[in-house]
Amino acid sequence: MKAQPKSLEVTLWEAATALRSSMDAAEYKHVVLGLIFLKYVSDTFVVRQEQLKRLVDDPGSEYFMPTPEAKRSVLEDRDEYTAEGVFWIPEGHRWEDLRKAGKQADIGTRIDKAMEAIERENPSLKGVLPKNYTRQELNAEMLGGLIDVFSRQDLAAEEHKDLDVLGRVYEYFLGKFAGGEGKRGGQYYTPRSVVSLLVEMLQPYHGRVYDPACGSGGMFVQADKFVRAHGGVHADISVYGQESVPTTWRLAKMNLALRGIEANLGPEWGDSFHADKHPDLRADYVIANPPFNQDDWKGELLRNDPRWKYGTPPAGNANFAWIQHMLHHLAPTGTMATVLANGSLSSQQAGEGEIRRSMVEADLVECIVALPPQLFFGTQIPVCLWFLTKNKAGIPNGTRTRNRKGETLFIDARQVGHMETRTVRAFSEDDVLRIADTYHSWRGSETSAGQTYEDVPGFCRAVRTDEIEEHDFVLTPGRYVGSEAIEDDGEPLGEKITRLTTEIRDGFERRSELQARVLMALDSLVVNGE
Repeated sequence: MKAQPKSLEVTLWEAATALRSSMDAAEYKHVVLGLIFLKYVSDTFVVRQEQLKRLVDDPGSEYFMPTPEAKRSVLEDRDEYTAEGVFWIPEGHRWEDLRKAGKQADIGTRIDKAMEAIERENPSLKGVLPKNYTRQELNAEMLGGLIDVFSRQDLAAEEHKDLDVLGRVYEYFLGKFAGGEGKRGGQYYTPRSVVSLLVEMLQPYHGRVYDPACGSGGMFVQADKFVRAHGGVHADISVYGQESVPTTWRLAKMNLALRGIEANLGPEWGDSFHADKHPDLRADYVIANPPFNQDDWKGELLRNDPRWKYGTPPAGNANFAWIQHMLHHLAPTGTMATVLANGSLSSQQAGEGEIRRSMVEADLVECIVALPPQLFFGTQIPVCLWFLTKNKAGIPNGTRTRNRKGETLFIDARQVGHMETRTVRAFSEDDVLRIADTYHSWRGSETSAGQTYEDVPGFCRAVRTDEIEEHDFVLTPGRYVGSEAIEDDGEPLGEKITRLTTEIRDGFERRSELQARVLMALDSLVVNGE
């Protein structure tokens, strides 16, 4: 069977990791991703510069300039770049300058100076770019080799068609590094299929999108893809986020800049609980994958916080602190989606059961999705999706929905998905649409297949609040969806029992006969010398 050709992302990844040597993946990540970003901003600058060169030479253009000096003044006018969303890259610090010096011993110093110059000339990147390429473990062979990898002709050819290719490379590398780092990687990267499911269910066509634990920004990238896939543009959504880990905050800033997404991630990193960067924000969509069962969130310092409208969360677990923080930032007609550990569905410890009860009684919980295992890097904790809204009445907010007051949808997707690798499960596009369409058909909004909602035993069921109360406000989907219906084969039950009993007895008899034959064979064996 003929082997499938490797994708460009795979080819670049293999070439980049071949240069890694013994360097820790968590450190190498910033080295590589910083260079990808530097190449992207330099290439977009060159594309705009080439466009301006054509315009200043064209007598029919309003940019036409008759003299070399006048032409040069346009080409070196930073406003002609920044007005088009292009970062200004100072001369001497562009990718081509680094490529030419790639084999020189001072290449690390040159890269650091380029990063410093780009930050200095572009205030939105201040404090974002890595500037430690002069470390001893980063020798000229490694750095020059990486520059060669990202200067390959096949990458240049793809960039010529679409500069978004470097965004895809960056995203692919993020995922690969997260997989290699295990649990640490999972803190900044949510697997693509989980993000796709969240966004496809949330459908952020336009408005304010907020992620209080934004990691490397994957939720925003996918939301932007969703908008553009449905005929929209970048400006249709306004992005707000926050991240507490400095290095991850920088990854997010670079990731979003690569996509041309203008995002307000605060002036710096910060803890959403103790240093909220968007105190007045009321978002149309909130989407997040906060740390599971976070026990170090210093909740004891926030005992009387006004965000705890439905009960004070325990200091030893931040699950219900995250939910209430998101609800606090949710607009009156907005919808939020978050990933949480399954314990949030049933825990009665430290007042969590009462908080869950208060939210159900307030008619906030719209949908719960139980997810299959092995979706996340480095953790076997079973997880679920919570969808909450203050708008079950169906007031239009992007999409029109029916009145769903007093009703909650449960989806058990634990059997959905496929093993992408030996240790990691993923959803296919059809899997994502199956779950999302179930949710949208129940809400009364448009689905990809135009379907109407029906309960499916073992998979989904719409439940009234009084039934949830009967289950002591436990929200585990398996309690409500029941078992998958088994097709009736038409055989009467009495006849089936008789047939199966006979088959089992026959099996026992055959086993006894086989056992006797084996014992006879053993008895006939003669050991030499006896």
